[in-house]
Amino acid sequence: MKPILITGATGFLGQHLVRQLKQTAQGRTLRLLCRGSSPWDQDAGIEVVRGDITSREDVLRAVEGTGEIYHLAGFVARNPKNVRQLYEVHIEGTRNICEAMLQHKTEKVVVVSSSGTIAVNPEPVAHNEESGYKHETIGEWPYYLSKLFAEKLALRYQEEYGLPIVVVNLSLMLGPGDERNSSTGDVVNFLEGQILSIPKGGMNFVDARDAAAGLVAAMRRGKSGERYLLGGENWTFRELIHQVGKFAGVRPPKLQPSLGFSLASARLLRKLSPLVGKSFRIDDVTIKMSALFWYCDTRKAQAELGFKARDAVLTLKETVEDVQRRLKSQAQKINSHR
Repeated sequence: MKPILITGATGFLGQHLVRQLKQTAQGRTLRLLCRGSSPWDQDAGIEVVRGDITSREDVLRAVEGTGEIYHLAGFVARNPKNVRQLYEVHIEGTRNICEAMLQHKTEKVVVVSSSGTIAVNPEPVAHNEESGYKHETIGEWPYYLSKLFAEKLALRYQEEYGLPIVVVNLSLMLGPGDERNSSTGDVVNFLEGQILSIPKGGMNFVDARDAAAGLVAAMRRGKSGERYLLGGENWTFRELIHQVGKFAGVRPPKLQPSLGFSLASARLLRKLSPLVGKSFRIDDVTIKMSALFWYCDTRKAQAELGFKARDAVLTLKETVEDVQRRLKSQAQKINSHR
């Protein structure tokens, strides 16, 4: 049986996927493409290949002999200065995977993209896979543009060369295990007193463990050339912040100002930070994004993949508990070095 290749295995989603595949892969070797060290370096049942997704040679070497590929490798950034790295990792990385598949005739690949390429609107509307790309809404944000172009590139390879490619569009992932705060960073911001008002928009979120199970379902039952939105509940930011506050024992803010007022206030707070002795790290991109509704309609994934998301309240509770544990651990380490 051919090995299963996973890119991005050391990330939040990747680690959950590896754990699940270890239980269900029925003896097949898991091969991980990793730039640096991984939690599985000493695991006899896992083959770790050192390399970078942006290197054509590294990807060719990793793909050789594999049967299935889960392409998760990605880079989360809201700073426009990261545009080059975002495009290299997402677009060129996806191109490298597709070219390696052509050469090695891989059986199937699941490409992980973002729900933000299609499921976003200034109004509280839930979008599905047929809603079309939202260039006009996400055009100023390189992260979402790079995911959009990578997704389109993968589907073009499927159309032109018949490559067996399935695209999965994930909403915001929450749940335990996000050691890098790549997805739960805004929960951290709230617990650290960074969120001072309630945004106008809303968000869909999904438990990372359910997202990992959805990727496996997409590999087993997903149709080549199709996209599948994987998400959970659609909540306003008011609902989300109040629930986080409830679980954390922190009083949520009451004000819900306009976008213009929020941007002006944030810029003023960032200027005053040195004077008051407290940093204010909420940037304009985050504020603009929070004024939109990132709502998903996931009925296609439910019908064709059997996808099911767990109770959103439970996911949020476990997210808050995990973030609090990590923040407490970090504080203890800092105090121990004083």
